[in-house]
Amino acid sequence: MSKLKYIVFLLVALTLNSCGPYNFTGTGPIDAKTVQVNYFQNNAPLIEPGIERTFTIKLQEILQNQTNLNLTNTGGDLLYEGEITQYNITPMTATADQKAAQSRLSLTVNVRFVNKNKEADNFEKTFSFFVDFDASENPTGARLNTLLDEIFTRITQDIFNESLAKW
Repeated sequence: MSKLKYIVFLLVALTLNSCGPYNFTGTGPIDAKTVQVNYFQNNAPLIEPGIERTFTIKLQEILQNQTNLNLTNTGGDLLYEGEITQYNITPMTATADQKAAQSRLSLTVNVRFVNKNKEADNFEKTFSFFVDFDASENPTGARLNTLLDEIFTRITQDIFNESLAKW
């Protein structure tokens, strides 16, 4: 009986030990305590007022919600900065009478990521996403906010995955 207890104890110890440095977001241990997200300028040829502020806040929120990093304004161990480079609304499909049936809202963001503790992780990369919507809809107000929220959610998750989750 004591041999069985020893085997069970060994299995439990190995199982608990192998699960230590991971969490539910998919990141391993992060060698940083602070994160800095600089304001993302809107340099797109077509300007939609306020999206740069909203995007910056969404990136800050995902980093705070999925890590235990402290947000700082200066001197962060991790630094995110960049700019919105494209904001487009384009017709996608046409009806039989040559009218647009569907339109596409797309957004592209250039991101520079700096990890002061591990320079090999640094990158500059472009992230983009789009959503299609009925062309009869006018993407303004609450509808535009819904479309942009879907885009921001995807792009910020992609940025998080590239910089910290390593997916």
